[in-house]
Amino acid sequence: MANANGAIDLDGSKANQTLTPARRPRRDGLILLAIGAVAFIAIGLAWKHLSLIDMGDFKVVYYSARCLLQHGNPYSEQDVLRIYNAEGRERATEPVLDREVKTRFFYPPTAFILTIPVAALGFTAAKLLWTILCAGVFIVAALLIYDVAADYAPLLSGLLCGLLLAGSFWLFMIGNSAAIAVGLCTIATWCFYRERFMAAGVLCLALSLALKPNDSGLVWLFFLLVPTFRKRALQSLALLAVLSFPFLIWVTRIAPHWLPELRTNMASFSGTGGIVDPGLTGMAGRNMDCIVQLQTAVSVFFAEPAAWSIITWLICAPLLLYWIYRTLRMRPTVPAIWLCLAAAAPLTVLPTYHFQHDAKLLLIAIPACAMLWTKRDRTARLALFITLAAILINGDILSAARILLTRSIIVPQAGFLNHLATLILTRPSPLILLAMALFYLVQLRPASTAIAASPTPEVIK
Repeated sequence: MANANGAIDLDGSKANQTLTPARRPRRDGLILLAIGAVAFIAIGLAWKHLSLIDMGDFKVVYYSARCLLQHGNPYSEQDVLRIYNAEGRERATEPVLDREVKTRFFYPPTAFILTIPVAALGFTAAKLLWTILCAGVFIVAALLIYDVAADYAPLLSGLLCGLLLAGSFWLFMIGNSAAIAVGLCTIATWCFYRERFMAAGVLCLALSLALKPNDSGLVWLFFLLVPTFRKRALQSLALLAVLSFPFLIWVTRIAPHWLPELRTNMASFSGTGGIVDPGLTGMAGRNMDCIVQLQTAVSVFFAEPAAWSIITWLICAPLLLYWIYRTLRMRPTVPAIWLCLAAAAPLTVLPTYHFQHDAKLLLIAIPACAMLWTKRDRTARLALFITLAAILINGDILSAARILLTRSIIVPQAGFLNHLATLILTRPSPLILLAMALFYLVQLRPASTAIAASPTPEVIK
């Protein structure tokens, strides 16, 4: 049923369609989201015509899938390079690094559930389909998040969703699978929360886990830990196992050593100066597609690579354990659910290898920010500041400006303040993500999870 002011109730039912003054903010918020969606596609398409790496990340999954279809080892650079050269599509003057990125596959075999059917179409049709999937799934995910968050703060929610979409044009331009994985994970979350289209939600979560388990794994764990959603988490895992089995058998027969080969491919990019090198000599903070894990911040102060992961896990492990503890003990009220998910978004990308495009999972934190905003107090203002800053700093527009302004800053001068300035100017993403994780973890206290737009928080049964 609709509530008195004509908004959509928590069960998803629609109110009177007459555009009352109370419904205008919801319409205006939707307009802000639509502007962001148009910018997401328009800037992405424009950049495709200017950039030499148009759909570069799509080609990573395309060439490896084509290699498997032709009975080659997708984790062997030489086998994939054979397909790469045979199709004769790439520039002869292409940089060596670009070619290596496209021919050293580092996705799990489960990704072939999605990539094989696409690659079987041939390059032109596959590229078009992948582009539609990236844009369509991601925009639908933003619309569904807005559907939840607009029950509390429609204008704010539309603004945040629109800014996140507009700041994701690089994700669309390169065709990175994070658009699909994050989008599917978000769609599944909406399905489970609204208790609608459950079969579709289970399928979406299973496919998200298949494509990028490092993006949706912590969200899946949330569903597993909460009794209300545990059945859906187990169903998604079971479906993933069923869908993955034939591909695992296929890959194992052709590439029995695929796991060490995958690790070798990953390691080839993590050396000094590599694209996943978190150190000062790496590309973190110096390109649009940089890594955002906490190691990139730690490396500014510690020169020894062995210390980066140790310090990162000393910080992140207690936060993850506290998140698990609070998730297990919470009552499944609407605010508690979204506060847990808001904390899970930054905690997903901080401890391990993640790029800026993976941080688009911040989309799932917008409902919690909207709920806190209804308090109109210091906590509300802090929620908006941190969430907005995280979206902007991990967005492509601000990143492009920051890279242009700081491209000459490579190695900081001696002294703590110089190191700190280098961190803030060139690698702000892990800092704001850590601040966001801490903020939403604090909000998981029992007294805070009772917050809602209505006096009595709904308990999801």
